[in-house]
Amino acid sequence: MVPPGSVVPPIWWTEVGEAQINTDPELIQETTEKIIQIKQRMQATRDRQKSYADLKRKPIEFQVGDKVLEKVGEVAYKLELPEELSRVHNTFHVSNLKKCHADEPLAVPLDGLHLDDKLHFVEEPLEIVSHEVKRLKRSRIPLVKVRWNSKRGPEFTWERKDQFRKKYPHLFTKTTPSSSAAS
Repeated sequence: MVPPGSVVPPIWWTEVGEAQINTDPELIQETTEKIIQIKQRMQATRDRQKSYADLKRKPIEFQVGDKVLEKVGEVAYKLELPEELSRVHNTFHVSNLKKCHADEPLAVPLDGLHLDDKLHFVEEPLEIVSHEVKRLKRSRIPLVKVRWNSKRGPEFTWERKDQFRKKYPHLFTKTTPSSSAAS
């Protein structure tokens, strides 16, 4: 059994598969107090996190006609989306929305965008615009200047030719202007 003078846990094992429950009133009282203390600390933490979140939260209200079809519950809206976004679920939490004051003619066409299965924008190389060889003391590194499709508009980067050719061989079948100036 349990040696005299040792602290007895609320449950201990005497024989395999046989449990004994300690009904010592002091231990039960101490355990109850600890549980109450834990619950109070958890509630204080929840309250603190909520107050931090509430500081950044701005109440936003939309009206039907603001590209909003209807309000769903307290914090969600069903939107009117263009045909290109037919695969996107049209109900959004208010935290994912902003009021948009844009002119209709300035709308960005979506036909040139590439989206993955999770509807994330995929940046892809469009073409190689020039070639260059970077000369170092003991080596030469062939580089290519690549034009990417980007959310921000045309974007260019210099890439190592050998590594880029392995990843995007189809871009090397086209003829592109060439320069061998070092930078």
